[in-house]
Amino acid sequence: MPIYLPTLNHDLTDFPAVHNALTDPDGLLAMGGDLSPQRLINAYQRGIFPWFEEDQPILWWSPSQRMVLNPGAMHISRSLRKSFRRQNFTLSVNRAFAEVIESCAEPRDYSDETWITDTMQDAYLQLHDMGFAHSIEVWQDGLLVGGLYGLYIGDIFCGESMFHTTTDASKIAFIGLQQHLVSIGCKLIDCQLHNEHLASLGATEISREAFITKLNNRNATIKPQQWQPQALVLDYF
Repeated sequence: MPIYLPTLNHDLTDFPAVHNALTDPDGLLAMGGDLSPQRLINAYQRGIFPWFEEDQPILWWSPSQRMVLNPGAMHISRSLRKSFRRQNFTLSVNRAFAEVIESCAEPRDYSDETWITDTMQDAYLQLHDMGFAHSIEVWQDGLLVGGLYGLYIGDIFCGESMFHTTTDASKIAFIGLQQHLVSIGCKLIDCQLHNEHLASLGATEISREAFITKLNNRNATIKPQQWQPQALVLDYF
């Protein structure tokens, strides 16, 4: 059955109301527009994110259920603690953003395709230069073996993607992220869509309406010094 999707024009604030998103596929809201930094910021502030493949137009989503985690509420298993100590990981904030997003864009074992296109990478690199997009890096013997990136829009961190080339490195990056967010007073990590990996770490689903309420009630103040490139020492191990 054909579906009707609003097509975005050149107005950077022109997004349909999120309650108009489709139920099948869940959360699909609009298509078109561009990935300019201001449009992306406007989208995230409204609970909307882009997700599309190379041969598709830009698709914008706001799912009916949102996967979230309260910083400080992460489940850290005994085996993960042992893995961290055994593998001698070190962590950092914003010391290798370009390398992290490039690694996140690499094909996975289960697919040769990636939704993090070159255009997408360029857009988030611009957001990083503007102080909105940030990364957590995991290192082992001087090599980048894991990490994640996302946007901080004041009180809420919108996670985008993570990667690992060594067992547990992406989980360790997530632990590092939530510790850093606790230290700067962040209230919520937006994980977007449900997956078992995040659920095992303590993420849960809330309704789109509840998530939008949290967005609207957040303190949007961003302090650049909170995201200066720095080493990150975990307190949990």
